[in-house]
Amino acid sequence: MKIVQKNIEQDYVKVVPDSPDDLWHLYNIIYAGDEVYAYSSRAIKSDTEASRPKSGERVSAFMGVKVISVSWDKFLGKLRVHGLICHAPDIIPTGAHHTLSIALNQQVTIVKREWPKHVLDRLDRASETEKPMLILSIDDEGFAIAETKQYGVEIKVEERTKLPGKHEADKRVEGTKAYFRSAVNCLQQLWSPNHNPIVIIGAGFVKNDFAKYLAEEAKEMSKAVADVKSVNNGGTSGIYEALRSGVLLRASHQLRIVDETEVIEEVMKRLGKGEGTVTYGLEAVENAANMGAIEKLVVADTSLRDAEEQQRLKLETLMRNVEKRRASVTVVSTEHEAGSKLLALGGIAALLRFPIYRDTTAK
Repeated sequence: MKIVQKNIEQDYVKVVPDSPDDLWHLYNIIYAGDEVYAYSSRAIKSDTEASRPKSGERVSAFMGVKVISVSWDKFLGKLRVHGLICHAPDIIPTGAHHTLSIALNQQVTIVKREWPKHVLDRLDRASETEKPMLILSIDDEGFAIAETKQYGVEIKVEERTKLPGKHEADKRVEGTKAYFRSAVNCLQQLWSPNHNPIVIIGAGFVKNDFAKYLAEEAKEMSKAVADVKSVNNGGTSGIYEALRSGVLLRASHQLRIVDETEVIEEVMKRLGKGEGTVTYGLEAVENAANMGAIEKLVVADTSLRDAEEQQRLKLETLMRNVEKRRASVTVVSTEHEAGSKLLALGGIAALLRFPIYRDTTAK
């Protein structure tokens, strides 16, 4: 995302989204009550002699809306900002409903009464170049290839196979070569446009055999392999296992999804052990914040994005207060497994500096 101008003193930021991930960031940054400005088109009714009564002439203009709702379609790559027109040429009535359709490489101006730190942090992260990573998960029953996104992972290819048994050595060798060739061809199609880093994961020796095959058959692409790691499963389940277990950290220490998955797995681990250094739910987290106990606060993006204004302001006040006490805050995407786990805990949790145990004897 290109930040064209940032003027927090005058409450506005101008940006240009240049990737689908950027539209997702804007989806999480723009709230109801904000003002958003961009070029848009609108049908204007006309009753002149030169046109039929009430015919619609579509005109393009720089317009602003006071936001009511925002929708994002990750499959179509579209962001729609719906609201009441607050700025437009005289031929367009202010106060009318209108939807701005935000496209890639289109400048957008966002005006907020207040810019919370977590929103500014998200903008800064979005402005940093981050290459997606390709994850190939393979075993002797099939393979899957996923591409990391800042909102999660997207499974691009999944293929099942049945190799000949070990007692049919010759057939197994030929079958394995054909299987590996298919995997290389799929990987090549995804890798060629941007030369993304690749991580190969899987159970047993198949992943290592594939890495050797790749080095022999596609030397240039094999140079992009950042790591080869073991997991207990192949295919799609292996990809999610790798994210949960943290085996991708060395190759992707800057990827947001891995960081989010790591912190949620730590929350779940402490809960599973019954440790007092973790808590969840808004009331319990607020109590821990008042005691200065929070080391790391995690909040689901939907808890902020979809909340009523009063509830969102309450959450943002909580986030500011814990940051003042040198705690870190992570906003977790609900587009991947870690975010779903956090939603099951009420959308908010905290890792604590010291244990706090609930009084189970209180009536």
